[in-house]
Parts: sequence; C-alpha cells; structure tokens
Amino acid sequence: MHLVVTLVAIVAAVLATTAVCRRFDLSSPLVLIVVGIVGAYLPFVPDVQLRPDVVLLGLLPPLLYAASLQTSLVDFNANRRSILLLSVGLVAFTTAGIALLVHALLPGVGWKGAFAIGAVVAPPDAIAATAIGRRIGLPRRVVTILEGESLLNDATALVALNTALGATVVWYLVARDFALAAGGGILIGLAFFFGIGFIRKHVVDPVFDSGLSFVTPFAAYISAEEIHASGVLSVVVAGLLLGHKSPILQTAQSRIAERMNWSSIAFLLESSVFLLIGLQARSIIVAAGHDSLGTARIAIICALTLVSVIVLRIGWVFVARYLIVRPGPDGQTGQKPPWTYTLLLGWAGMRGVVTLAAAFIIPTSMPHREVLLLIAFTVTAGTLFLQGTSLPWLARRLKVPSPDPTADALARANLLHQASQAGLAELDCMEEDDPHDVSETIRDRVRRRDYAAWERVGAAEAETPSEIYARRRQVMIEAERKRVLEIRSTGTVAHEVVEEVLAMLDVEESMLDHSERERERVRAGTPIAFEGDCDDLRLPRPPVVPDTPGECGDCLREGTAWVHLRMCLVCGHVACCDSSPQMHATVHFHTEGHEVMRSAEPGETWRWCFVHELTG
Repeated sequence: MHLVVTLVAIVAAVLATTAVCRRFDLSSPLVLIVVGIVGAYLPFVPDVQLRPDVVLLGLLPPLLYAASLQTSLVDFNANRRSILLLSVGLVAFTTAGIALLVHALLPGVGWKGAFAIGAVVAPPDAIAATAIGRRIGLPRRVVTILEGESLLNDATALVALNTALGATVVWYLVARDFALAAGGGILIGLAFFFGIGFIRKHVVDPVFDSGLSFVTPFAAYISAEEIHASGVLSVVVAGLLLGHKSPILQTAQSRIAERMNWSSIAFLLESSVFLLIGLQARSIIVAAGHDSLGTARIAIICALTLVSVIVLRIGWVFVARYLIVRPGPDGQTGQKPPWTYTLLLGWAGMRGVVTLAAAFIIPTSMPHREVLLLIAFTVTAGTLFLQGTSLPWLARRLKVPSPDPTADALARANLLHQASQAGLAELDCMEEDDPHDVSETIRDRVRRRDYAAWERVGAAEAETPSEIYARRRQVMIEAERKRVLEIRSTGTVAHEVVEEVLAMLDVEESMLDHSERERERVRAGTPIAFEGDCDDLRLPRPPVVPDTPGECGDCLREGTAWVHLRMCLVCGHVACCDSSPQMHATVHFHTEGHEVMRSAEPGETWRWCFVHELTG
C-alpha cells in the first residue's frame, strides 16, 4: 500500500506541476526538479531512493524505446558520423578527462573510483536534451544529433563503468568488452525486430499489438543483459527498425494506438524522472556532509567537475566538427550548418537520471563514495539548470532559426499532393464498372483534402473554406453527440450500438483540421524554398508586374471570392488558387499554357509548376 500511495503521489505531483507550467509557459523539466528538491526537505514527504535496478530495468528500457520509435532512421543514418563521435568518442574523452581531474583532487579515491565517476557523468540524457530542445525550437539537425547521441551514449558509459569497477583496466580489455557489448546488443535488437515484425504481419488486433509493444523493450533489454551485451543498444536497434517499418508491419489502427500509448507512457515517465532527480537532493547532500574532506573542499571539487564536463564537451564538438566530420550542405536549406549550430550542440549537454542511477552502482566500499554521489548529482542538476535555462537565450542570441512552420506547411502540402497523384493514378487503372460514379466521389474527397493542405500555406486573414468546414462540422458533431447521449439515457438502444456510433463521431472529430493555434503559428512564419526536380522551376525568369495587385481580377468580374492568390511568372496575371470556387490560376494555365506561377500572398516566395506538379 505504501508503494502504491507513493506512486500515485508522484504522478499527481507530475500532472499538477505540468499543468501549471503549461498555463504560465514554464519549462516543466526544470520546475519538476525544483519541486522535487523542495519536497525532499518536507517532513511529510517520504524518502524516495533511486535504486539502480529500478532505473536501469524499469525506466530506461521504455524511455529509450519510446524515443527510438519517434526517431527518424533516415535522419539518424544521415548524421551517423556526428552521432557516433558524440556517443562513443565524447563519452570516452569525458570519462578520461574527469578521471584525471577527480584523481588529482581526490587522491584517496584511486584510479578505479576516478574512472568510475568519469563514466557516470559522461553521457548526456535523451530525455533532458529533447524535452528542452524541442520546446525552444532548436534546428532539426541539432535535435536529431542530440537524440541519436543520447540513445547510444548510455551503452558506452555503462560499459566504461563496469570496466572501471572490474579487477583491471587495460585498454585492449576495454575495447574487447565494448565490442562484445555493442555487437551482442545489435544482434539481439535485430533478432527482436525480425521476431516482432513477423508476429505483427499476422496480427490485426490493435489491443494484442499494443500488448506486444509494451513487452518488447523490457524483453530486448533483459535478453541482451543476460548474455552480458548492451541492453541499451538492443532496445534502440529494435525501436528504430520497428518504428521505421511500422507503416508496413502494422495496421493503421495499431499504429495510432501505439503512438498514443507510448506518448502517454513517455510523458509520465519523463516527467517522473525529473521529479525523482530533485527528490534525491537531501539524502545525497546529507551523506556527503559527513565525509572527512570538509564542506568547502567538496564544493570546490563538485564545481570544478561541473565546469570541466561542460568545457570538455564544447571543446570536443568543435574539434570533431572541423577536423573530422566537416558536414556537407543541409538537405533542407542547401547550406552548410554554421558554427552557431556547433556551439548549441556543445551547450546542450544536460545530464539526467541515468547519471544518478549509474552513480549508485559504485560500491559502498569505494573511498569517498558519498562525495562521488554528490558530484553526480551536482553535474546532473547543474547542467539541467545552467544549460537548460540558458539554452533558449543562447539560441536567440545566436539567431539560430527554429523549424519554420510555414515551410513545413508547404512541404506537407507538396508531399500530400504527390501522394494523391499516386493514388488517383492507381484509381484510373482500376478496370471495373462504376455505375454509381464512386470514382468521382473519391476524386472530389482527395482534391478537398489537398486543398485543405494548400490553404494552410497561405497568409490570408479570413477563414479558408476548409477552416469554415471544420468549424461548422465541429458544431454539428457536438449536436449529434448530444442527441446520441439523450437516446442512450432512454435505454432503448443497445449499449454496443451507442458506443459504436460515438466512436464514429470521435474518429471524424479527430480528423477535423480546426486548430486555431496551428493556423496562427503557420501564418506567423515565412516559407523557405522547397527544391523540386523541375527544369521549369529552375529556369531564370525576368521580373513581371502583377496586372491586378492584391486581388483576382477574374473573381471581381465574375462576382466570386478568392482564397489565396497566385501570380503567373510569364505574364504577371494574378489569379486565385484551386481552393477558390473558380480556380482561376489553373484556368489560366490551361488557357495560356504558362507553366509556372508564384504565390502572391505577402511574404511568400514559393512557386508551382503546373506541368510537373512540383513546388520550388
């Protein structure tokens, strides 16, 4: 009962704190740590101790699996050199650097303890990096590298820690242990990928599939650890591959269920982790206070270790970037990442719960163990507060652009259009009678879906047709649901039938694109050019003068309304887009044969080729 009450109290504190942070736009990870530290000193709050087995077996596998499912395998592979240099090279470099420092400051701890604490504080945390990085809108390439690094560096650090605590520390033994752990973890991860993938091909029940998904990270982790391989790598490999292949292996309902389930699990676990970090403060500080070194010397050692961890990371990322990686142009912008990206990458080295959990693995017989635990806590809390709070300011100071919502909307509309063309081409190939003109109904729905995506790109202040549809349909669904509930209360319709109808309304409502916040976020941005493989788009064109600036002359003559405006780059004719009733831009292309038009909305520079149906 005591354990259940404690767990409920932790979850309740997490939910309440997160709600307050969202209400006042605060960083929930940092606030949760503060709440935990305050709670640790309250007399009625029980002493919650982080046990290594609870963290490494209970928290780490699901958190790594949830992060792996959401990580792009394509982006991961594109940045593999940077990720490996950070997750392996930087961890080894930091371990050695901190070991030298701690051995010099704490002679009594010996090389074994020095290397152990070096391995403990070496790996940044995936939860901390992504939770703070995504919130402030770091560039996607930086976030991808941080995610990839944090998914793999725990394996390097744990192998280094186990080696440091072993009987001898010889370089070739360390290399052998790491190779065996990494190779075994990868093989176990691949085995689980093929095994789970085979089962999923024959499973159509979303409930069974969700249960299988819950078991996978724990089974992969334990299986790898049983053969002394890396459980971290096995979970990451299985999660990356299963997430990448999910559109092929799973049904649509299973994918939706898995996405929602793991989002909820990751939210609760990630938030609880930050609270647990704060709850360790009192016990660690009190234990270290009894050490013979004295408070002043302990404080100096902790502070110097924190500074060294930060400096070592910044130095490594700049050396690795300019002497080893030398990255090419970014796939989206076409430009090489500036030095500001490297500085952000170096500064975003927040530590997390794995550092604290690994510190408790250090045996109690180790000299000055309590000081080593305090060092781990200082590095964890210090990096989270110092780097986590200053990261938004640094990003603004360096003028690092965050992902552009308008450019995303343009890319989304273009991708959806390409998908629609493939689907319509397949529809045209179907050789079967269509007496009810079903194909035309399908084409109309596909066109309307594409129109809704293109409307989100424009900057018009008035509601678009899709937004009007979503708003009105939302009101209708609320009335429909109210009527169904009234009928349910009479008891004249079977409960199963009522639930099925309510589920149908829920599905339709979830598909409505009526997010006012998303609309304003997109319209506040400025789109970047989207490269298309089209000679017409690349052809240099002389400047043209719009014939009817700011309005569609055809709509004015016909008495119709336009949604978004486009301008012909050949003759300067301004016309309305396909979301408008008369689609005058398309009509102009079919009439005059002018192949390229540009958006005539304020702040937009993207173009559209009618011949190849590509943006540029």
